[in-house]
Amino acid sequence: AFMQNNPNASLSISGGGSGNGIKALAEGLCQIAMSSRDIKASELEDAKKKNVAPNRISIAWDAMVPVVHPANPVQNLTVAQLQGIYAGTITNWKELGGEDGNIVAVSRDTSSGTYETWQELIMKKEKVSPRALLQASNGAVVTTITKNKRAIGYIGFGYLNKDVKVLSVNGVAASPEAVLGKQWPISRELFLFTNGAPEGAVKAFVDYMLDPQKGQKIVANTGFIPL
Repeated sequence: AFMQNNPNASLSISGGGSGNGIKALAEGLCQIAMSSRDIKASELEDAKKKNVAPNRISIAWDAMVPVVHPANPVQNLTVAQLQGIYAGTITNWKELGGEDGNIVAVSRDTSSGTYETWQELIMKKEKVSPRALLQASNGAVVTTITKNKRAIGYIGFGYLNKDVKVLSVNGVAASPEAVLGKQWPISRELFLFTNGAPEGAVKAFVDYMLDPQKGQKIVANTGFIPL
């Protein structure tokens, strides 16, 4: 959509996790790093050593949502229960009001900003159990859950679909209103990082993303939450 509006600009995108994006910006391999978490102090230090000055621009909000197989009768979990599931101290669905059966915890891999946000907001200082299945993307988490009635995972709001069932957390249902009103306990901002203040085509892209009639409409259309 940006290139249709800016025919002289050429945009090349690759994925790989927030950490990889920030590293690429520091190494001069890209002009914009997309990240679903804030930059770490160590990454900022590393960038500065390479004469790169990461500039953070918030472009959207995202809710991270626990999801299960549609056949799972459980409707709501607390933050403490989610922590117990992923730490490996709660291992059977019957402990949570579900059917008797081992819980299969599905997590993102450690290079993911989604994983790091989950660590910060849910796990706090607890480690994810080595028994958890690690997946490289939100889509892979969804696929794993659709194939296993005992699985639970967490994905970004924009990746929800009818193949998975969304759980409420602490009695709150996930919604844009709950995120913007700070009632939803697992939410985060989504960022672009540029080297210093954006200029030229980079500024045109940032402006496009922040335009209520353009980029912010795309944010909403793809299931995320506009600023």
